[in-house]
Amino acid sequence: MDRPSTGPPPDRPEQEALFDWSDAAPRSSAFADSAQARRLLDVREVYAEPAALDSPRGRQIMARLPDARVTEVPSHWRIPSLHGNDGNVARWVRVKTETLVLGVKRTLETRPNGRSADWIAPGASNGCAMSCAYCYVPRRKGYANPITLFTNIEAIVAYVRRHVRAQGPKPEPNQCDPHAWVYDIGENGDCSVDALVCDNTADLIAAFRTLPTAKASFATKFVNPDLLALDPRGRTRVRFSVMPSADARVLDIRTSPVAERIAAAPDFLDAGYEVHFNLSPVVLRPGWQRDWADLLTHLDDVLPARVKQQAAAEIIMLTHNEQLHEVNLGWHPRAEDLLWQPAAQETKRSQNGALNVRYSPDVKRRSLEQLQHLLTTHAPWLRVRYAF
Repeated sequence: MDRPSTGPPPDRPEQEALFDWSDAAPRSSAFADSAQARRLLDVREVYAEPAALDSPRGRQIMARLPDARVTEVPSHWRIPSLHGNDGNVARWVRVKTETLVLGVKRTLETRPNGRSADWIAPGASNGCAMSCAYCYVPRRKGYANPITLFTNIEAIVAYVRRHVRAQGPKPEPNQCDPHAWVYDIGENGDCSVDALVCDNTADLIAAFRTLPTAKASFATKFVNPDLLALDPRGRTRVRFSVMPSADARVLDIRTSPVAERIAAAPDFLDAGYEVHFNLSPVVLRPGWQRDWADLLTHLDDVLPARVKQQAAAEIIMLTHNEQLHEVNLGWHPRAEDLLWQPAAQETKRSQNGALNVRYSPDVKRRSLEQLQHLLTTHAPWLRVRYAF
């Protein structure tokens, strides 16, 4: 279901170059051009709306992909050979590696959140090159979920600036932040991976650097050292998602290892980011308490005091989906042994009509109490901002 806009309405064409965006090639990037990055994302096929190809950002992206085959499409949402092709299930990872979609984000809206962030900003992407088996984004797309990049970044940035200025100073502290309005800029993608392809993430970080009443926030499972050079000046919060390695090896496909995400925290803090952690998702299975205790002990052992002093966490219990369950059975059935647990889960119809499953209230309540106890025992410095 489409939600009404809660921010100021867009009052200019979304493709207008509001800030004289340059046609120059994106900044050079040693990591984005590395063999490690290409193993994750080696684009050979691009589906693109004509307006996206004609935009400055679209030209920047295509300058990095001179050998990619380009197919023009009327809409980034309606690509039958991609989203509507059930044969793509068996090629799930290959499609994510080799396919990119370029589109124009036509509806700009900012939704209230109140959990992880005060506001959900209009995202600059949708989908991801990683293959986390529990990801909610593919549920609306069908049988393939590569990155879709929105090339009208100048309009997105301008809209966010107007929205921030319309709020004025934050009147009182809340669980999102004591001083700043927090805007999640990566709800439907991973900003660290997007930065391998274009400067959308860099442009958003630069925008919040100049907004003293707000800060950006995004969760990530990918360590991209190029982000260390973006000079956020404390106005961007990076939330590294972590889970026990035994779960991550099955569920967090094609992501940075959990230990690598944790090890990156001091570097990101020193580069000017606020660094938090998402304990997400918490998957209940035999031995989960022991493995989470080990993970929290590892956090306590390896993180320096300067990281611990400013860190906070979100706890997110697993929510799954019947449609995604069927898709996963076609490419990664082993994951469903962990994710699909009908005896402990209940169904709930979402706003868009999808049938989701989540842990029953009693199971969830007891599990959250156990995890909170593990935090108090093994990482008492890790403040919990919210648990869901």
